[in-house]
Parts: sequence; C-alpha cells; structure tokens
Amino acid sequence: MKAVVQRRYGSAVLGDLDVPVPGKGEVLLEVRAAGVDMGVWHILTGRPYLLRILGFGFRAPKSVVPGRDVAGVVTEVGPGVTGFEVGDEVFGTCEGSFAEHAVAPVSRLARKPRNTSFTEAAAVPISGATALQGLRGVQPGQRVLVLGAGGGVGSYGVQIAKALGAHVTGVCSTRKVDLVRSLGADEVVDYTVADFTGTYDLILDCGGARPFSLLRKATTDRGRIVLVGAETGGAITGGFHKLMASPLLNLFSSKKFVPLMSAECADVFDELRALVEAEKVKAPVDKVFPLSEALDAIDHVYSRRSVGKTVVAI
Repeated sequence: MKAVVQRRYGSAVLGDLDVPVPGKGEVLLEVRAAGVDMGVWHILTGRPYLLRILGFGFRAPKSVVPGRDVAGVVTEVGPGVTGFEVGDEVFGTCEGSFAEHAVAPVSRLARKPRNTSFTEAAAVPISGATALQGLRGVQPGQRVLVLGAGGGVGSYGVQIAKALGAHVTGVCSTRKVDLVRSLGADEVVDYTVADFTGTYDLILDCGGARPFSLLRKATTDRGRIVLVGAETGGAITGGFHKLMASPLLNLFSSKKFVPLMSAECADVFDELRALVEAEKVKAPVDKVFPLSEALDAIDHVYSRRSVGKTVVAI
C-alpha cells in the first residue's frame, strides 16, 4: 500500500508498506480521507520536545505513518470486534491515517454521518471532539468567547456553542471573518483591527496568544477559561507551559483556568455524528490535498493558511 513513511523526526516520504493486520478489538480500514491538524506537524517534527517525553517516541516517532483523523470503510474485522462489519463506513481516530489502509481500534470509531462525504467526515474527529469537550456545561443564554475561531477547533467551537444556545463571539484574523460569520457567530471580532471587549461565561482559547491576566479580566465571576493549546511557546515545552501553570493560578481566583486534555472515544464521536446529522455542525473544509501531497497539506496548516480544516484525500 502507499503511505507517508516517517522513520525519523523532521523527514517523511511517500513509500510502500505492507497492509497492516487488525488485532483484537481492531478493524482494518480502507482509508478514504485523513484530517490534518497541528498535532500532525508536531509529530512530524518532534517538537516541542516535551512530546517525546510524553510517549510519542524519544529518538524517533513510534508510529511509522503520521496522521490520526480518519474516515473510511471497514475491510477486515479483528478478533473480538462487535458492532462493526465489513463494508461499514466509519470515522474517528487511529495511528497512521496517511495511508491507503490503516488499523483502528473500535473504541475510537463511530459510524460516518449519513449526510457527509468521507472528506468532510475526516475533518471532524479530533477538532470536533476537542471543541465539544471544552464546551461541556455551557447553558442557553450564556456568553461564550472563541479565540482562534477560524481554525480547526475554533470553527467547531463556534458551531457547538451555538447549538447549546449560547451567545457566541468569535475572534479571528481578517481572512477568516467570513467563515466565522457563516458558522453562526453572533459577533465576529477581527483582532487585526481591534481586540474583543466585554465579559464572558466561558472562553475557549484555541490561540494561546493572550496573557492570563487579560483572559481573567474578560471572564465573569466563576467563569471558565478553557485552554485548548498554544503554538506560541518554544521548542522545549511549546504552549504546554500555560496548561501546566493553570492549576497554580486557580488557587487565587474563582475564575478557573481549565487545561483541556480531550478524549478520543466512540461515545464522543457518536455525539458529533448526531450533531452533524442534525445539521447543527458542519465540517468547514478549506482545502483537499491528494496523498502524494500530504506534506504540503501539513505545511498549509502549519503556515496558518488554512481557513477551517485541511484534509488529505486517499
């Protein structure tokens, strides 16, 4: 099978590999599309170096094939699998989705939404699940601020917050204003012109560029600031230093910083499927690359040129 092959950090090529064999609790997928997010770039480069310590591979990546978001068709069922059979169309996450075939645990798969293409479905799992879990507890009528609203997680954050009945303000750059408005934001702030004002019950921070002091000032009493991640840190810890510092800050205020560590599981993907089928959430696909141009797709995301989500079609 054709696959993007990465045997060391910082280098990958399109090559040939044997088709993998599903083990217990796994299925083999014919991959139709794979989503691209900043996590793929981190694994490709091995930066920040903290990721290597956290188990992604110290000297070389554990997974020879990058990519985790996936949508495809079940072609083989491993031992002990129930609920899926050959021919089922699914989406979710796995290790090594930048390939013509991939093995995925059924605990991280759900049936593909009926009203989406494989390309759209592959853009949903990681970003959609992160936004959904970051917005847990939002009540109708509350005010939600989404920083980085034109990116992967942020674009789902706007839609899910609206589906929950919140008043949503999205903050993004000029070229993403139209997208964020089309996703249903009540207010759109172009931060290149003027930054946001007011106070919010929940801030979903997908950008990581604002200081803690500003975020706290913009939060109501007992409000929450959900820290999704940041691309503003150095090569050692990246944006993780903010996530690690938040518990200490919570000792001194009723306004809570919540470092988000989202789970990738079938139950969450089923929730997303229901939202997509109810037309409350759509996959904001920006650009689609063929497998042979997967590295260009990663660069497209890393350079912040993506407006919404980027996908590799297999």
